[in-house]
Amino acid sequence: MTRAPIALTCGEPAGVGPELAEKSWGALKDELAFFVIADPAHLPGDVPHKVIQSPNEVEDVIATALPVLSHSFPNNRNPGKATPANAQGVIDVIAKAVDLALSGEASAVCTSPIHKKALKDGTDFPWPGHTEYLAHLAGVDQVVMMLASPELSVVPTTIHIALEDVPAALTPDLLQRTIEITVADLRKYFGISQPRLAIAGLNPHAGEGGTMGHEEQLIITPVLEKLRATGLDLRGPLSADTMFHAHARQGYDAAICMYHDQALIPIKTLDFDRGVNVTLGLPFIRTSPDHGTAFDIAGQGIANPTSTIEALRLAAKMADAREKAVVD
Repeated sequence: MTRAPIALTCGEPAGVGPELAEKSWGALKDELAFFVIADPAHLPGDVPHKVIQSPNEVEDVIATALPVLSHSFPNNRNPGKATPANAQGVIDVIAKAVDLALSGEASAVCTSPIHKKALKDGTDFPWPGHTEYLAHLAGVDQVVMMLASPELSVVPTTIHIALEDVPAALTPDLLQRTIEITVADLRKYFGISQPRLAIAGLNPHAGEGGTMGHEEQLIITPVLEKLRATGLDLRGPLSADTMFHAHARQGYDAAICMYHDQALIPIKTLDFDRGVNVTLGLPFIRTSPDHGTAFDIAGQGIANPTSTIEALRLAAKMADAREKAVVD
């Protein structure tokens, strides 16, 4: 069965999303089928594009032009400067992509970067970011953000909150569900039958026996012991400062971290350009390049498309793994 095409959202039109969509088509047109949901007037026009009416037209178009499922925006693209009037269009494009994925017309959703302040200024967007909005659209209570690259995959247990709020937010239930969702989707979308997870401590030296904090003893260790009893392969809690060197990374498939920067600093240091944001726990596949709107270089044609290309490739691999799991 031919895989349905991947839906790529336009993201913030004033950012690098439109030009990265065109560059990605140039790199991938002979490799995989995807289409961008965007206002055709926002595309730079550096490559040929063709407006389609339905994703089922993509296969006939992709070899010679970037397929564009048109979504009109009220204002033109102004590279480097977001227009609040376009905010609702950005939100509607994401929702359209999700609808197509849920209906099976798209095999996955790949989202270009949004600008959260622009969405708040234009619509009072109430969600902290893409991940939380996608969970709302899917009607699920908890999702997991995984950053994946060939060098390392990491999951922050708490995400877009202040560092001072992390200890209170780090509950046994949150940690357990984060681990369970990660394991389930590594099996479903990555073909790893028995995922190996390394679990970071919250405090320096993983608390060092309670001398530098008690979250490891009171929260993390009891959760790990409970889940190990079900057969999960979990190592930790580990000192975060020794988890990410080359030899340590060979011992696990993904690292579960306790807060945002504990997870994102190592992966962005090791493999910035190829990092891909994956949302686990959704009823559809979602990937995204691991960078922002890059207003400072938008419209100059110099944005690096590597992360977007890798996000589309990973979405395709996840879709194939899902189909194989169903067949098996």
